[in-house]
Amino acid sequence: MTNKGEKPGNRRAGKRKDRTKRVGTRIPELGYYLIVTDTEETEKNYFEGLRDSIPAELQDRLVIKVEKAKTVELVERAMELTDTESQYRIPWIVFDRDQVKDFDEIIETAEKNGINSGWSNPCFEIWLYSYFGEMPAIRESYTCCNRFAEKFEKITGQKYLKKDREIYRKLVQYGDEEKAFQIAKQRYKKCIEDGKKKPSEMWPASTVQRLVEEILKKS
Repeated sequence: MTNKGEKPGNRRAGKRKDRTKRVGTRIPELGYYLIVTDTEETEKNYFEGLRDSIPAELQDRLVIKVEKAKTVELVERAMELTDTESQYRIPWIVFDRDQVKDFDEIIETAEKNGINSGWSNPCFEIWLYSYFGEMPAIRESYTCCNRFAEKFEKITGQKYLKKDREIYRKLVQYGDEEKAFQIAKQRYKKCIEDGKKKPSEMWPASTVQRLVEEILKKS
């Protein structure tokens, strides 16, 4: 991602190269995913688990960094963090519909500024649900969380905890990730076919699968 009028090999690129060399790091060949989320637990633990699942030989080539920000500041924070070494950072914001007032506006603002959005309606757990073969029509986030917790315990024999740092590994172990991608895509497509144009109107639905699938294809 380059700024308008900026050409490869210009002065800024040269500075970037020098700065990178100075701190002793390497530019990841497969990308530097910058994920900004509004939670300290579930989403963060999930993506850090995904990051840790990447083969060791690719750890230096594909970097995933998860940052925390207030919901209303997601786009601003993503832009701020992307501004540094912007040529090789791939920015995403990840958040839920839940009770977010300006849900659609945040997504629209992100798109206008070149920031990808991985949103879930009503909550992140609706995406996790798809690992277990379904994405039920639930409108309220608290109901979704409770029902997913019941499903999770029934399948894994373990309690669902938002602070669980092993959540990604467990979903892959007890669920079906490829099936999850299919279900999420089908649900999103169904919303479009039903005439729902705004993300806030699309439930159950998620676009988090786009980010996960993109990362996995590189690893």
